Amino acid sequence: MDGKVIYFNESKISGISLPGRFTFPFFYEPHPLAKIAADDLKHYLENQARLDHNFGLDSDAQGMAIGKMFGVLIIQDGDGRQGYLSAFSGKLANSNDHPRFVPPVFDMLAEDSFFLKEQYVLNDINGQVKDIETNQDYLTLQHELKGLTAQTEKQIGDFKKLLKANKADRKKQRDEQKATLTPEAYMEFEAYMVKHSLHDKHQLNVLVGDCEARLNKLRQQLAPFEDRLEALKKERKEKSAALQQQLFEQYAFLNQYGHTRSLYDIFSETVFGTPPSAAGECATPKLLQYAFLNGYKPLAMAEFWWGASPKSEIRAHGQFYPACTGKCKPILKHMLEGIELDEDPLLVNPGENKPLDIIFEDDYFVIVNKPSGLLSVPGINISDSVYSRLKQTFKTIEPLIIHRLDMATSGLLVVAKTREAHKLIQQQFLKRTVTKRYTALLSKIIEGQEGEINLPLRGDLDDRPRQLVCFEHGKKAITRWKVIEYKDGKTKIHFWPLTGRTHQLRVHSAHEQGLNAAIVGDDLYGTAAERLYLHAAYLEFVHPASGEKMSFEVKEDF
Repeated sequence: MDGKVIYFNESKISGISLPGRFTFPFFYEPHPLAKIAADDLKHYLENQARLDHNFGLDSDAQGMAIGKMFGVLIIQDGDGRQGYLSAFSGKLANSNDHPRFVPPVFDMLAEDSFFLKEQYVLNDINGQVKDIETNQDYLTLQHELKGLTAQTEKQIGDFKKLLKANKADRKKQRDEQKATLTPEAYMEFEAYMVKHSLHDKHQLNVLVGDCEARLNKLRQQLAPFEDRLEALKKERKEKSAALQQQLFEQYAFLNQYGHTRSLYDIFSETVFGTPPSAAGECATPKLLQYAFLNGYKPLAMAEFWWGASPKSEIRAHGQFYPACTGKCKPILKHMLEGIELDEDPLLVNPGENKPLDIIFEDDYFVIVNKPSGLLSVPGINISDSVYSRLKQTFKTIEPLIIHRLDMATSGLLVVAKTREAHKLIQQQFLKRTVTKRYTALLSKIIEGQEGEINLPLRGDLDDRPRQLVCFEHGKKAITRWKVIEYKDGKTKIHFWPLTGRTHQLRVHSAHEQGLNAAIVGDDLYGTAAERLYLHAAYLEFVHPASGEKMSFEVKEDF
């Protein structure tokens, strides 16, 4: 019996139908069997002390707190019995080998693996580099060279200032003598001036040569250190690249037909060109690989986060999440080839048949109340949008979109009817003179009554369209907020975005350094519901023709 498969107790799953199609990995509600398997795995994690990993849930735990994504795969074996496999993303307690969990596609940490052997070589090179970089003779010579460089630059700079003053003085003498001397006498004087000019240039060349000679002496003493460092770093770079390439080829992923493709081969067809860091180490590819290797039929999957949330991402303990798009989507496209999947919700138009209300219109712009689920502009798979509907309504006028709302967000949008109006209103948005107020329903009671959130944001390159909080590379993002009321364990709130970043209000709500309460219905940063409870309720700007201040308000329906 395979010790990695946990078979279901028949009485526990009695009455639950098997999935008709495999889970669409990038947007799903876990199948009841996947929920049972996940609950069972969570119970195991809560009571398993031997994992020796600090998930950040116990204040007394040793080591750095690192939460992990865990996955379950519902399978059917050759005898028709149902069970599940478990996996974790990356490594656990710096190891790949744990009871109950399936192994990685390729175990870099296996004893005598080429990876570990090459790591020893790279570590040795790193040690040699560090030895040189901390060598006292090397550091002393570097310090002396830096000091001498500054000293010679000052010497040459000061001498050039003197030569500039000499030149100005010669010019003054020339102007004075030209008016008093005879042409013959002035020629003799001019020759005298030229002689002084040439002397100054010679002195500068002598000084520069002397300085360069002193610097070269130190450089020659440094050269053996620098040459060795350069050679070691070049060797390290070449060995690292070769090791990475070898790793890419070792990660060979199966599908139900027994076809294998390497990591390098899979990602060569993507915009990445080469695999991103840690590609192939996520839970779902590990689970499918093990299932195909052992003849199990995959029926459904689910992934959940266990532990403290990372500082940049929004990951809630115990909550289900989709597979990541950047690392997993290309791999799963191959691994799930020929397997019928649940419907891709990105191909479904949730805004279909929802009315688009025009609440104001003149010769310059319209104000619409966008329903939740309708795109602002046409998407890759769905053309229905505010833009397309207005274009059909206007017939002869091209609607000019000035700003957008997320598909899931409802509320006010201003759309220009002329290029001049578009330019003038857009300038107000760019200068942040437009007043925007949103209403949201947060998933829990928050502390405080009002405040300001300042968390810079950038896109998650490995999992678009999610956004990350990033203080190093993120763009400035500021939100003012004020509580309106508390209701049924939730908080109704007003938001004033002072910047306009993608998903700004959603991330500032959900992130632990923000309000630490996801907006109800946020399927990216919280938990999905019948809709996202976020509404653009108020908009105020200056009319592009009259200069009159215009304000519009549509109350939320929640």
